Amino acid sequence: MPDPYGRAIREFAQGEQSEPLWRLDGADREDHPIRAFYFTPYDGTDPLLESLDGPLLDVGSGVGRHAVVLQERIEVVATDVSEHLVETAREYGVTDARVVDMFELQETFPRDRFQSALAIGTQLGLAGSLRGVSALLADLACVTTPDARAVVDAYDPARADTAKLLGYRPLPEPGLAHRVFHFEYEGDVGRELLFLLFSPERLREAVVGTDWRVADVDHGDDAANPYYRAALEKR
Repeated sequence: MPDPYGRAIREFAQGEQSEPLWRLDGADREDHPIRAFYFTPYDGTDPLLESLDGPLLDVGSGVGRHAVVLQERIEVVATDVSEHLVETAREYGVTDARVVDMFELQETFPRDRFQSALAIGTQLGLAGSLRGVSALLADLACVTTPDARAVVDAYDPARADTAKLLGYRPLPEPGLAHRVFHFEYEGDVGRELLFLLFSPERLREAVVGTDWRVADVDHGDDAANPYYRAALEKR
């Protein structure tokens, strides 16, 4: 299957990107900001991330901008479904980068393998529904220790600016929405991506029945900012 997303990012890293990586929803399109999203160095000062101990599983690690810094103090296993991104992460300096589908964690890693987990990139939303998010978090609980911590992120539909996102689709249920788009690069068309957007309150619903609880939520300093990070702890 074509991977225009991963290929464009890899070619950017090699100085060979020939045209923009487009995000498209019907006739609407925007240039995906590769440098800002993937190659702005992580400065190591995020308190949520710095609270994580090793070994750490970085789920959907992209080019490894967090992993390459965190591995200086703890063991990090960086995973992504894109072979292009995993190769880029290795070239970026990530010691242990692997091609892994986040929906196959239990098939890939033994129980209690990791002390903590990181899933930054709103990829939890690819589970498609709250039930899917719950199942993915349950899988993550199986491969982490009983006292594990995790940091995840999402867009909050309760914030007004969320509706400005490309591909935004409102849902009737409070605190939930969809986002739909695909990537194109040099004529390659990626598969349609359906993300579930969920508020912190709906995330608290999703962890019910799993081993996790929502310990902290960080929306940043901007009251309109739809993006947030959440720290999870085992119950």
